[in-house]
Amino acid sequence: MMQNLTNEVAKRRTFAIISHPDAGKTTITEQLLLFGGVIREAGTVKAKKSGHFATSDWMDIEKKRGISVTSSVMQFEYQGKRINILDTPGHEDFSEDTYRTLMAVDAAVMVIDSAKGIEPQTKKLFKVVKKRGIPIFTFMNKLDRDGREPLDLIAELEDLLGIEGVAMNWPIGMGKGLKGLYDIANHRIELYRAEAADKYLELDEDGRLSEDNPLTKESIYDDTLGDIELLHEAGNTFDAAKVAVGDQTPVFFGSALTNFGVETFLEQYVKIAPSPDSHEVTLANDDKEELAADDEQFAGFVFKIQANMNPAHRDRIAFVRICSGEFEKGIDVTLARTGKSIRLNNATEFMSSERVQVSNAVAGDIVGLYDTGNFQIGDSIYSGKRKVEFQELPQFTPELFMQVTAKNVMKQKSFHKGMQQLVQEGAVQLYRNYQTDDYILGAVGQLQFEVFQYRMLNEYNSEVVMTPIGSRVARWIDQSQLDPKMSSSRNLLVKDRFDQPLFLFENQFALRWFADKYPDVQLHAKL
Repeated sequence: MMQNLTNEVAKRRTFAIISHPDAGKTTITEQLLLFGGVIREAGTVKAKKSGHFATSDWMDIEKKRGISVTSSVMQFEYQGKRINILDTPGHEDFSEDTYRTLMAVDAAVMVIDSAKGIEPQTKKLFKVVKKRGIPIFTFMNKLDRDGREPLDLIAELEDLLGIEGVAMNWPIGMGKGLKGLYDIANHRIELYRAEAADKYLELDEDGRLSEDNPLTKESIYDDTLGDIELLHEAGNTFDAAKVAVGDQTPVFFGSALTNFGVETFLEQYVKIAPSPDSHEVTLANDDKEELAADDEQFAGFVFKIQANMNPAHRDRIAFVRICSGEFEKGIDVTLARTGKSIRLNNATEFMSSERVQVSNAVAGDIVGLYDTGNFQIGDSIYSGKRKVEFQELPQFTPELFMQVTAKNVMKQKSFHKGMQQLVQEGAVQLYRNYQTDDYILGAVGQLQFEVFQYRMLNEYNSEVVMTPIGSRVARWIDQSQLDPKMSSSRNLLVKDRFDQPLFLFENQFALRWFADKYPDVQLHAKL
């Protein structure tokens, strides 16, 4: 056991990075890893020709497309703190993976393109974070390009997202005219593209540079001082209590691509961001209780399952957020869903696809458990006799559907294995036609089907034929009320992977028609 569990937990900082695609989320993750000493050079997602790929984009298809489609986990030490970063897919077709990941963190970093402002996907993800009431930090990215006025960007945060924005630093220029950052929190100026030794300039008591500094002769310096004065008079003041509950967001400006302002952000983040907090759990008698992060009982939940992180071994990893206590190699835990006891001998920590065996981890850490099929997304595990279960993770009802068959009938075994394993990751849902038993896949977005098809071929050597069924409205029906004759071409009867029946309605009109015809039948949007 660790000497002082409370102290160890207090060192943890676990956060997810959220953004619209292309706002620079993966690039900022790379720079943070650079400061954590984990990598020697930042590989940008765009550098496909050079062969340098972002450390957090480890899947083949991500490298080819230059986008993130799975959530990666990365860990490093920085200034005495243990940082766990969860880099989430920005693409909206994979928002379900992102939503679940957001249940496993204690804070979120929202990356915004300073030229575009708040985009639709950012707005959607922000709502999930806000609902959880966890701290949100904002990084206004791409200062090295011409963008919108900083005051407009902060006003947009308040207007569109309904959260107070408080500037921690302020741009001195932008794009080709970018000179630096006025670092409000640290009372200094950070120069753009300066040598490390000359990077910071101290300010006097009035928040100004000494008159002999060349920067004071430039009009952009006076403009910045005018903005700073305006912020002091009319802007929000930093309020740690508001930040802690997600009512105020500290705003940082910078450029992840040129690694400007990122270190300042990281330094402030580890000071302000919270260590792991308690989680609400349900006990064996259905009572609710707050389980403290430094409670000695080990407990956690599976928020993600990933097949074939190591294609050579066809392995399966269940990602577990530790919520209380300490994980030790060889610990015996109970799987709450089944009551089954499991010994955890084989666990890893992550540096994207690089893995190291873990012997100890505490609340706030993310560990990967080698899984032979025991775990499902949302599972709770705990040590000792007191049963604890964490709240259910969000699930999306699919909207797009495809019928799937193996192109080569001789490769049925690898086809079935691939179907089962990839479906367990939760990005696509698997159904069987009630009459014919044919496979039908459901997903939130088209890109999920493309990734599925690619991975079936490249990871399971199974070429699949996908026939679109189109957009459908999925509604579950209780087995006791089901009559298979209710099915028609407009409401296809299928069963999910737990053998529960549901109808796939052609559209809302078909759903209303069914409801009128069978007024006593109750339909559910999800189980």
